[in-house]
Amino acid sequence: MRLQLLASALALAVPSAAFSDSSPLILLSTSAFPDASTSNQIRTSSSAIEEAKNILSACPSDRYLFVSQPGINSAELASSACAMPHLCRAVDDSRIHGKFIVSEVVGHLTKAGLENFVTTACEQKNKHVIVEELSLPPLTSNRAGSLADSDDALSRSLDGLSLSESYTILFVGTPGEQIYEPEFDDRLRMDLKRDLRSSPMRRADNGTERDRRPLFEKYQFFTPGIFMAIITAIVLFSILFVGLRALASLEVSYGAFDKEMGPAAQKKQ
Repeated sequence: MRLQLLASALALAVPSAAFSDSSPLILLSTSAFPDASTSNQIRTSSSAIEEAKNILSACPSDRYLFVSQPGINSAELASSACAMPHLCRAVDDSRIHGKFIVSEVVGHLTKAGLENFVTTACEQKNKHVIVEELSLPPLTSNRAGSLADSDDALSRSLDGLSLSESYTILFVGTPGEQIYEPEFDDRLRMDLKRDLRSSPMRRADNGTERDRRPLFEKYQFFTPGIFMAIITAIVLFSILFVGLRALASLEVSYGAFDKEMGPAAQKKQ
């Protein structure tokens, strides 16, 4: 059955999906080496990388392709509708004789300098090799579209790699941050949506030139009613001012209000 081996190797992806910091590791080679046991599909990153180094230390092929895909999980590769079909077809390729697949690698998984490790190991065996690296972009909220784009980029590298008779592929995923996507009620969204076509604040794109006149020439700030109110206020305040000046000018002596106690006052009585 097509992709049966990859599906069986990643069979524990669903029950182990609780590990938010886990990611898959896939090592394929045209050279034979013992396959990984499917009973131990949950490993730490150090254990998985150490096992990969033990395999690569033998310098099994002439060309190497190291691929990293941030944010991918094993469930997206284990299902029948593989999200990266070119990678899944590479696993099922008849030329592949050595496979090491771990569905859940817990911890921060990277290529951990395996490129330099392979180059050094092959130099010790007096073997010239070609090492290529491919860092795929992180996944976005549209995971299906992002994985499709990554698979297209991977297919171009795989096409060039498959021209060689001896090659090795290492695919690792790195845990990605979960992207929060808020959900809103469509009815509320429609109520808050503005009709920009009928909004008075929207400028009509009628091709007219912008009015560049000065501010006081473009707008009328003083209407005839405002002028009449100002003139009336000036007259009333003038009358008020004259009245206050008249009251302030009155001069009355302090003795005008004293009671007369002299002989003249007695005669009046």
